[in-house]
Amino acid sequence: MKPALSVSVVTDEVTAEVSRLFDFEFDGTTTFTPPTLPATPKNYGIGLIVGASGSGKSTLLSSLGRPESPAWDDKKAIASHFDSAEEAQLYLAAVGLNSIPAWLRPRHCLSTGEGFRADVAMKLKLADGGPCFIDEFTSVVDRNVAKSCSRALSRYAEKTGHKGITLASCHYDIIEWLQPDWVFDTASGTVAGRGSERRFPSVRLELIPTSTRSWEAFSHHHYLSGDINKSSRCWLVTWGRTAVGFAAAITFPNQHFKNAWRGHRTVILPDFQGMGFGPRVSDAVGEIFLSDGCRYFSKTAHPRLGKYREASPLWKPTSKNRQSRKDYLQGRGTKEDGHKMKHRLRVCYSHEYIGKKGCSIK
Repeated sequence: MKPALSVSVVTDEVTAEVSRLFDFEFDGTTTFTPPTLPATPKNYGIGLIVGASGSGKSTLLSSLGRPESPAWDDKKAIASHFDSAEEAQLYLAAVGLNSIPAWLRPRHCLSTGEGFRADVAMKLKLADGGPCFIDEFTSVVDRNVAKSCSRALSRYAEKTGHKGITLASCHYDIIEWLQPDWVFDTASGTVAGRGSERRFPSVRLELIPTSTRSWEAFSHHHYLSGDINKSSRCWLVTWGRTAVGFAAAITFPNQHFKNAWRGHRTVILPDFQGMGFGPRVSDAVGEIFLSDGCRYFSKTAHPRLGKYREASPLWKPTSKNRQSRKDYLQGRGTKEDGHKMKHRLRVCYSHEYIGKKGCSIK
């Protein structure tokens, strides 16, 4: 049993009146006996201390190690606080902050949810693959951000092998999304292991046909531009009754084959990034066209979506995959020609969706 902690304050008329009103005996000293953390699994990826506010979570966490406090330069983009673009991608994606526009803003210009994710990303970087201690995990964000950040962090720890990430949180709803290797509940005083399987909650997304008018709510979250082709075929992506994203495709005229379409816009709202929705939506759109007897192509510069397609059996690379398009030639000076010339040296992932029999989105 740990010794009790105590703190004393000067008593005055206010403390006396509060004590009298609530019939609370108070002599100026408050004592608290923090819980004792039993032995936890060794060499773990993620551990979680969870419990109500004031139950001793922060005390326990600080007994294990000191939580880092990132220092942000208000004149620099958050991505510039990392050693390279690749490192920025690694750590920002680790917390589900996949919005390129957000990467290029300073910390003080981010939303509460984006700022929370950026802080966690920097703490992971400072830990450099070693023990990392994060207090008040998800305390300042809504539950959608909490779930998506937890899911992304779990995936990061499993993929990279980062060890010793210990979190303290007052929210129990993140456990199923985080899937930590152990959980200490201050209410029960016991440690529970994860078990042998990761069982994340199932998510069912729906693609509802819509028009380009729906694009306005998503346009400023896209990493290229806010424009959209008026002839696009569009879908609203919903999770239950909540709109979480938008997808659009346009026809792809080609002299070598007929009935071809290509991806035009895919956006997942920031609060829901990190849960793997983007790749699933792009798969679903491809499946729609494949079932209609069409071919479907898509090009992206987004590293996470591109790498997903590189590894997925549902997609095959085209001859232009990861190549700069120096073959683009200046033509009649049309808007499309201008777009091509602007991006002729930009290396992108280029794939065709080939699907497989019985493929479905779950």
